[in-house]
Amino acid sequence: MPAAPPPRRRTAWAEGVEQLRGAATTEPGRLRIIGAVLALLVVAFGAVTAWQITDRRAAADDVVHRSQPLSADAASIYRSLADADTTSAGGFLAGGQEPRAVRERYEKDIANASRLLVKAAAHTGASAESRREIALLGEQLPRYTGLIEQARATNRQGLPLGGAYLRYANEQMSSLLLPAAQRLYEAETRRLYADHDAARSWPLASLGTGVLVIAALVWAQRRNYRHTNRVFNHGLLAATAATTVVLLWLALGHTMARSGLDEARAQGQESLKVLNDARIASLQARANENLTLVSRGAVLAEDGKSDKYDVDYARNMEDLTAGLAAALELADDGQGRTPVEQASDGVKQWQQRHAAARESDVKGDYELAQPQVIGGLDKNGVSWDKTSSGASFDTVDAVLEQAVAHEQQEFTDAAGGGLAALGGLVTGAAALAAVGAAAALLGIGRRLSEYR
Repeated sequence: MPAAPPPRRRTAWAEGVEQLRGAATTEPGRLRIIGAVLALLVVAFGAVTAWQITDRRAAADDVVHRSQPLSADAASIYRSLADADTTSAGGFLAGGQEPRAVRERYEKDIANASRLLVKAAAHTGASAESRREIALLGEQLPRYTGLIEQARATNRQGLPLGGAYLRYANEQMSSLLLPAAQRLYEAETRRLYADHDAARSWPLASLGTGVLVIAALVWAQRRNYRHTNRVFNHGLLAATAATTVVLLWLALGHTMARSGLDEARAQGQESLKVLNDARIASLQARANENLTLVSRGAVLAEDGKSDKYDVDYARNMEDLTAGLAAALELADDGQGRTPVEQASDGVKQWQQRHAAARESDVKGDYELAQPQVIGGLDKNGVSWDKTSSGASFDTVDAVLEQAVAHEQQEFTDAAGGGLAALGGLVTGAAALAAVGAAAALLGIGRRLSEYR
């Protein structure tokens, strides 16, 4: 008879599985498996918690220190450009010798816009949309300032061509620069909202893992009680306590963070957006009011009859009035409501003074209309006539600046509180998870020692 073939040699994996199966048939083997699984679950809970809270804390930090400041800077770029356009038109109206204060204000606006553009370019990150708008602004701003300088030089010579240069510069500002600044502001605001949503999203994976770990620890203690009639296993009890502390800390800390971020958005960012829009509308209205006098009917609206700049002024004032009404509804304290109410009163006064100046201009009395718009100026360009529409605009702009500063502080305080609520959670979760895993192993080890 032929010899029997040698028995097939089993693989190391198969032998390991067989040994594990054999160990699981004994109580000490089962306890070792339970201890290892419990320790791994507790460590996994700590790791998942540290990972998800790190992500949310990074997003909250971006809200406070990156995306919101960039959104605010983008709004400031728009405001500086719009104010520069308004100021240049006002200086043009003052005559060939532009007042020094007007010139300094214009140069300050241009310098501020340029500085913020450099800052935005350095911190905007991977946003292709923002980089595109920043490049456009950087390219067009020197062209605009060149047109303004040509308008000034021509105006000093008493040539009517200066008004054409100024109108063309305003067209460049209105059609290229300000829309680009608006798109930049909208892009940075969208990123702010995205960071806000990421920071406040629930860490479901860590919460679910925590519940699973507690359930496993409770099951292990119940099993221990059924096999030994001992109510407590100190190691498993300590592991359960550590896991429960992490879970409660996670739930409460994230709830507080969400509350702070929601408050920052509702009471800070929404108000800031409305106030920035209102301030922009006021600047546009003032620029169009000045250009109404500069053009003197040379540019007509779509109906072919009305002055284009006067029509645009009326639309801007409607936007400003609506924006102030919305800001008043969003204001949640006296410090926020008072400047908005003062701005509303200033707008009403501005409209009355504009109507009087417009009436003089329509009648052909330019010499009377001009001081009604820009006021009387001393040799330094400081207005001593407080009854002009320009004085009303200055009042509106000043109190809106106060309102923006107040809402900005409210946002920073609320968002900073939300960020602080997550402080220490990552380190605490990792430390308590390590303690919990060690306690679970010690608790199981205590049971194993009874079999020796």
